[in-house]
Amino acid sequence: MQPYFFPYIGYYQLINAVDKFVLLDDVNFIKKGWINRNYILVNGKPNLFTIPLRKASQNKMINEIEIDNESGWSVKFLKTLTTSYKNAGFFKQTIKITEELLKADYELISDLIYCSIIKIKNYLGIETEIIRSSSVYNSKDLKGQDRILDICLKEKAERYINAINGKSLYSKEVFLGNGVEIKFIKTNKISYSSEQAVCGRSLSFLDMLMHCSVPEINEMLFKYELE
Repeated sequence: MQPYFFPYIGYYQLINAVDKFVLLDDVNFIKKGWINRNYILVNGKPNLFTIPLRKASQNKMINEIEIDNESGWSVKFLKTLTTSYKNAGFFKQTIKITEELLKADYELISDLIYCSIIKIKNYLGIETEIIRSSSVYNSKDLKGQDRILDICLKEKAERYINAINGKSLYSKEVFLGNGVEIKFIKTNKISYSSEQAVCGRSLSFLDMLMHCSVPEINEMLFKYELE
């Protein structure tokens, strides 16, 4: 999966469902995608936050994209989180995680996201190994299905799990022909707060962290189907 900053719960369900999670950080950056932005609730309504980037281009790899830390975005973001969620049941735990992450002032968006995944993995007790594709496989010249299959074969994987939107991208027959079963993870409908239930869209995982305990989140991590 490509790296995303505190994405929706389905991303973490996928991490939790596998033995090894490969972070595809050496693929082309997608402008106006979800790598550096998502929604939180502000005054009960979905509000898009964006991490500002320097000279972001679809001609660059994700692991080459720099964060514009001179903009002061992290201070503003923490203030927004505090104003919006200070009365949430698990605000103190979540804001501590977020503050510890942002005070490092990572230069690269891929480093920030990788470290955010590690922090959440440790907080929730997820044991999955996280691998950055740029540090292991040397396969960035391959594209799409060919690259994913190459990684599976190098890992000697018997099963590969992808997000549900990959159904149109990957062929079960091709994978099975190479000895790899492929499944797609589909998140069940999940409600955990009255505001989230009526907002009508997926939200950043930060919203769930603010409202739910670790045992509650761990239970929701299993609310999915494999197709």
